[in-house]
Amino acid sequence: MTQQIVTAAILAIGDELLSGRTKDKNIGHLADMLLLAGIDLKEVRIVADEEDAIVEALNALRTKYDYVFTSGGIGPTHDDITADAVSKAFGVACHHDEKAMALLGDMYKRREMEFTEARQRMARMPVGATHIPNPVSTAPGFVIGNVYVMAGVPQVFQAMVDAVIPTLRTGTPVLSLAISCPYGEGDIGTPLAAIQKAHPETSIGSYPRYVGQKFSTEIVVRGRSQAVIDAAGADVAAMIEGIRRERDILENHSAEA
Repeated sequence: MTQQIVTAAILAIGDELLSGRTKDKNIGHLADMLLLAGIDLKEVRIVADEEDAIVEALNALRTKYDYVFTSGGIGPTHDDITADAVSKAFGVACHHDEKAMALLGDMYKRREMEFTEARQRMARMPVGATHIPNPVSTAPGFVIGNVYVMAGVPQVFQAMVDAVIPTLRTGTPVLSLAISCPYGEGDIGTPLAAIQKAHPETSIGSYPRYVGQKFSTEIVVRGRSQAVIDAAGADVAAMIEGIRRERDILENHSAEA
C-alpha cells in the first residue's frame, strides 16, 4: 500500500512565550490534532515579536514542509506584527482586507463599540490571503500559500484549528503500540537501539518512569503499517523476556553460591 506522508511545522510568535510570562497551550493541542489527521509535525519554533526573526523562520519552514501553522501576533496592539511579517515573507503588501473590515465593523456596531484604528489592525492581512473563520471573537485568521496564520489566544486558536483541519491534505495515519517494560533505559538502551535499526519503518521511543524507588520504561512503537509495528513489538517483547531470563540465571547462581 502506498503511504502518503504530509509534513508540518509550527511557528509560535510572541515575546511573552520566550519570557515565560505566558505558558503555551497551542503547540500541544495542534500536535494532537495533526497526529489524528495523519500529518507529521516535524518542527516547532518560537520567535520573538521581531519582524526579521518571523520572516526568516517562516521562509525557512514554508519551503521545507507541506504546511506551516503560526500562532500569535494578529491582535490590535503595536507589537502584533505577524501580518506585516508574513506579507514581507511572501513579498506582497499588507492591507486592511475589505471583507475582514466589514465583519469587524458589523460586530463592533452590534456591540455599540467604536471601531477604532487599533481594532482595525485585526483586519490587516497580506494581499491575496483568504480567511480562517473565528467563531469566538470574529477577527479572522488567514491563509496564504501553505501558511496558516492563527490567533494566540488558546480558545480562538482551537476554534480556528477546528476550521482548518478538514481542509488539509492528510497522510497515512500513524499507528502506535505501547509496551510496558519493567527495566530502566540503562538496561534496554543497547538492545533497543538494535531493534530500531532492524525495523527502520518504525519509530521506537522509550519513556522512563520512576515509581516506588524503581525504574521502568514505557516503550512506544510507531509506524504506518500494523504489520511492521507488530514485528517490532514482537522483538521488543523478546528483548524484555531475554533480560528477565538473564536476571533469573544470575539470581539463581548468586543463591547457589
